[in-house]
Amino acid sequence: MTNAVSSVWEISYYELTIRLLLAVVLGGLVGLEREFGGHSAGFRTHILVSLGSSTVVLLSMYGFAAFANEPRVNLDPARLAAQVISGIGFLGAGTILRKGNGISGLTTAASLWVVAAIGLSVGAGFYVAAAISTTLAVISLFVFNKLEKTFSRTKRIHEIRFKLAKHSSGLQDIVATFHEHGMKIHKLSILDDDDDSSEQMGGSKTMNVIIQVKFKGTSLFSDLTLVMASMDGVRGMEISGEPL
Repeated sequence: MTNAVSSVWEISYYELTIRLLLAVVLGGLVGLEREFGGHSAGFRTHILVSLGSSTVVLLSMYGFAAFANEPRVNLDPARLAAQVISGIGFLGAGTILRKGNGISGLTTAASLWVVAAIGLSVGAGFYVAAAISTTLAVISLFVFNKLEKTFSRTKRIHEIRFKLAKHSSGLQDIVATFHEHGMKIHKLSILDDDDDSSEQMGGSKTMNVIIQVKFKGTSLFSDLTLVMASMDGVRGMEISGEPL
């Protein structure tokens, strides 16, 4: 009975090596797409997350075999694994960035979380689940990424910041131009210019106008921004929007 109990908490060096190597391979497959896309967490990061997760679950399952027969010791192989799932959130948070009105890095953070789960599955010997998860993750990142880009090209929201002269017709002209070309204004904000150097130089006062506009296609939008930049009363313009 004692030998049977001990065997549950023991693993051969061969099996241990296979599991760690498989964790590296599967984690690397998911990380390839992130690496090709130039993301902050790429090929090596995903390998390390998968390898580390697999190592932790192997440690949790087999690292305390010496205490398996102790009457007052209760071994729980899921305890360390649970900490990996929660702890990976800190690493994923480091890949999420806010750019203008958009957020980037969510997919990379999610892929790191999935890779951690794959590593845990490999470490626990749940090879089929790990292989299926890797296949689906690779399909999601490579194939669905192209579909997502195709859909995003058809409708986007950009944030445009204008510096306009007060009491000019610039704002009315800009709004009218958007409406004439079928572009929907998602949000419009008007702010006073805190650093109004033109007023100090004897010029007219200016205001900051932030417009979030939804449009289809890219060529028409580029042409319109050039036209609006030369409108009367427009002192400056900045397109800070990443596609939402």
